[in-house]
Amino acid sequence: MSVIHFILKDGSTRTLQARHGASVMEIAVLGNVPGIAGECGGSCACATCHVYVADADVDRLAPPDDMETDMLSAVAAERLACSRLACQIAMSAELDGLTVRVPHTQS
Repeated sequence: MSVIHFILKDGSTRTLQARHGASVMEIAVLGNVPGIAGECGGSCACATCHVYVADADVDRLAPPDDMETDMLSAVAAERLACSRLACQIAMSAELDGLTVRVPHTQS
């Protein structure tokens, strides 16, 4: 198990245990992280799991594929260089301590 840190809209941080192989979106939904809906269930079809990856962690992730890049063009909050869809980030030991920030809006 690893941990993931979610910076919430109010600036507080929620740290959750992260099962390896689970997506950041799954972990957020199961952990009741407000602001991450995952309405499509993790199929990269809705962009309601948009997160901002901490600058220190961006290089630990593989770049987004074409499908994720297309969906990121439909996010409700401002798209930044560190924007990712949480459903497309699979937790692993290498991502232990990953920090993501929840945008102010998802829809």
